[in-house]
Amino acid sequence: MKVKVEAQVKGGRWTARGIAGILLLVSAVSAISEETQPRPQPQPALSVERHLANIRQLTAGRKNAEAYFSFDGTKLIFQSTNDWSEQRGDQSMPMPASSAKGLGCYQMYVMDLVTETIRMVSTGVGATTCGYFFPGDRRVLFSSTHPVSPQCPPQPKREGKYRWALDDYDIFAMRVDGQGVHRLTHSKGYDAEATVSPDGKTIVYTSMRGGDLDIYAMDLDGQHVRRLTTELGYDGGAFFSPDSKRIVYRASHPSDAASLADYQALLKQNLVEPSHLEIFVMNADGSGKRQVTQNGASNFAPFFHPDGRRIIFSSNLRDLSSQSSALSAQPPAFHLYLVNDDGSGLEQITAQGHFNSFPMFSPDGKRLVWISDRGATERGEFNIFLADWGP
Repeated sequence: MKVKVEAQVKGGRWTARGIAGILLLVSAVSAISEETQPRPQPQPALSVERHLANIRQLTAGRKNAEAYFSFDGTKLIFQSTNDWSEQRGDQSMPMPASSAKGLGCYQMYVMDLVTETIRMVSTGVGATTCGYFFPGDRRVLFSSTHPVSPQCPPQPKREGKYRWALDDYDIFAMRVDGQGVHRLTHSKGYDAEATVSPDGKTIVYTSMRGGDLDIYAMDLDGQHVRRLTTELGYDGGAFFSPDSKRIVYRASHPSDAASLADYQALLKQNLVEPSHLEIFVMNADGSGKRQVTQNGASNFAPFFHPDGRRIIFSSNLRDLSSQSSALSAQPPAFHLYLVNDDGSGLEQITAQGHFNSFPMFSPDGKRLVWISDRGATERGEFNIFLADWGP
């Protein structure tokens, strides 16, 4: 759900990068059992969004998620329930962009930030998630369920808690003109959350092909598949460092026999209940795994700062670690945070809205794109925001 997910309170998929992976994490967190008490945590410095200047809203209405830059920084690929299928790629659109009609599940689009045009780059059927550019920006990759069914996948029963369905996604490549679809994975079950290394040599993604939710790497043509994580539990949402030597990702590993049994029982039903997630880093070959956050919150959507030493991510840390929030009926707010890769120096980046996630720095490090419900006019609305990044 890149958690591909869909937020229930807000909308999204963690794949939504969860989020299919993670806009869905808002729902996941609101479903944490009331008896679970977060451990006290140091509070990050309050932020008035001092790093963000010239904030610009790029979409308006419905669910728009997981917007990621092209290698040259002039385009964004993103998933949306707006229906721009009839939009001609050479016709500019009024910004923030919306459409007259909506879709039942996500399709994949490319927005040109220079010409302000939007073009569909998926098949238009099934559900899609987790888009990303290939080197050269002439092709994109994304995950889709269209070989299984042209319909949107059914939503799982919640039974009191948020459950993310591990739909039968495979990873596909497509030209930016929406032609020439090519299938990269053929394993049964969930293959999503794919991103490409800055050096343009490797795809990293999350897959169920080994019987657990683990991170894998493969060449750009889908060959030379290798498994990078082996710990029981969910590992995903992986992105490379600027030098392509390290990977940052989110993970949830059951800590006792009971939680492991629950996790595996749900996995047999192609379900998972994401709630507590921590940020990890590892070398590009899977060695040297190290936990960055240890706060018991839902930390996800990590991405390396251009300096390669800090990590920006989304978390409900501030609300979850306050007693007043624990007693409130309102789900905790998710904001962007910046932290050193050793876990020190935590700083809050966003302060507006109730959900901020899926951050990505432009290749030149001068801009930040992310998803937020700030200014939303309807429940479940998420939009793409772009800002200049300041020190």
